[in-house]
Amino acid sequence: MTNTALIQAKERAAAHSTADQLGVTEAAAAHIQRTMAEQPDALGLRVGVTKSGCSGFGYVMDFAQSIEPNDLAFIAKTASGEELLIVCDEASFPVIKGATLDYVVNGLSRLLQFNNPNVVDSCGCGESFTIKEEDATHA
Repeated sequence: MTNTALIQAKERAAAHSTADQLGVTEAAAAHIQRTMAEQPDALGLRVGVTKSGCSGFGYVMDFAQSIEPNDLAFIAKTASGEELLIVCDEASFPVIKGATLDYVVNGLSRLLQFNNPNVVDSCGCGESFTIKEEDATHA
């Protein structure tokens, strides 16, 4: 990856309104940074969506190893000032714009969870979701 690719991806992300930027909670940032420490080639977190399940979309997450020509690169800042690079492809962005990623601990379960303002319904198992009609036309 070149610095130019990252700079261009950040510029594409910055063109979107502040309300549409992707966010991360303190807990999610800490968890992702701990996990990234074990991935020396990771630039940040890659998030996206895929057509999936009974409700339409499912989230996909992995470590960003490179920046692709259609990527947006967001610098998510936590309340304490921690920064995390979040990479999202342009096709997924309309579905997850404005979302905040959280790390949730519930008993023995631990998971990264999206708080997505675009979701209007999800399936019973929680694996897939439906978004607002106007956002669905862009995905």
